[in-house]
Amino acid sequence: MATYLYIAQIVVAIALIMVAMLQVRGGGLGGIFGQADTVYRTKRGVEKTLFQLTIALVVIFLILSIVSLRVST
Repeated sequence: MATYLYIAQIVVAIALIMVAMLQVRGGGLGGIFGQADTVYRTKRGVEKTLFQLTIALVVIFLILSIVSLRVST
C-alpha cells in the first residue's frame, strides 16, 4: 500500500509543478525594483481554473504526505 501512496504522491507533485509553471505572472520587471502594482485584476477563465487546480493539488499532496507518513510508521 505504501508503494501506491508514493507513486500517487510523485504523480501529484509532477502535476503541481506543471500547473504552477503554467500560471502567468503579470508583475513584470517593475516588482523587482519595488514598483507598486496599482492595477487590480480579477482572475478569469483559464487563469482562475489554474489557480483553483493549484490549490486542489496542494491539498491532495498534503493529504497524501500525511497518510504516507502514518502508513510508513
